[in-house]
Amino acid sequence: MTMIQAINDGLKTMLELDDTTILLGEDIGKNGGVFRATEGLQEIFGEERVVDTPLSESGIVGTSVGLAVNGFKPVVEMQFMGFIYPAYDQIMTHVSRLRMKTMGHYSAPMVIRAPYGAGIRAPEIHSDSAEALFTHMPGMKVICPATPYDAKGLLIEAIEDPDPVIFMEPMRSYRAQREEVPEGKYTVEIGKGATLQEGMDVTVIAWGAMVPVALKAAKQAEQKNINCEVLDLRTLYPLDRDLIAESVQKTGRAVIVHEAHGTGGLGNDLLSVINDTSFLYLRAPIERVTGFDVPVPFFALEEHYLPTAKRVLSSIEKAVHF
Repeated sequence: MTMIQAINDGLKTMLELDDTTILLGEDIGKNGGVFRATEGLQEIFGEERVVDTPLSESGIVGTSVGLAVNGFKPVVEMQFMGFIYPAYDQIMTHVSRLRMKTMGHYSAPMVIRAPYGAGIRAPEIHSDSAEALFTHMPGMKVICPATPYDAKGLLIEAIEDPDPVIFMEPMRSYRAQREEVPEGKYTVEIGKGATLQEGMDVTVIAWGAMVPVALKAAKQAEQKNINCEVLDLRTLYPLDRDLIAESVQKTGRAVIVHEAHGTGGLGNDLLSVINDTSFLYLRAPIERVTGFDVPVPFFALEEHYLPTAKRVLSSIEKAVHF
């Protein structure tokens, strides 16, 4: 399956297995969503379970809070992550805090799906990577798969989680690859990253659409006799601190790759994790390869904004030859 097919299959699996699962979003029913992630699901499960909503992100999330409190498991689609800002108030003041402010009597078991990232030639506000807005928000989990297999398994795990989840989907990866994805239900554990490539010289940490970029740079580094260990975080909050620490303590070097802006980006938290757990093991300063501190630019400059394998390779060499 491609990633978009795996997400569709994960949603279909949960709609079949759990009557409390309900999908809400703009154009997700009759049109099957702007990326066709929900294609065919309204036809199978009906308009009461695959709900076409008004164009109101705040209203969609607010409605879903009410559904979650009353026994449903709503799965919300933001057409693009850049459209999530009107819903930020609901997420910050209600979704993330419900368990705390009701002293555990209520929770918000809901998933907010958010296609994110540049590289597909989308208009303004469509290409943002806003994970840092939510990783600092206690009460929320933040997930970002890089492969079709992980996308389905993590999505099912997120729907069954008793607390709210931001589920980031890299748009560049929707149809970029195919891999074997099991039919039916399976899960991938939230909070656990994956080692995609073993190495001894430097740890390269990435997630989502930057994982293929990191792997390409690692392959190019092999030609220069540099052996990279590549980590896919998969979950951005809570971070897999043990995986990060174990790898960096082995290699003594780290390169962090993300397409969100450098200032205030999640890379800063990863720097803190490495400093807290592995500072005395470091043999070079930690390198970061990120997007620039500007709004995601229009088409002509979009590729320049995104981290490339060339930029990642340069940082790998800088760390190794420090």
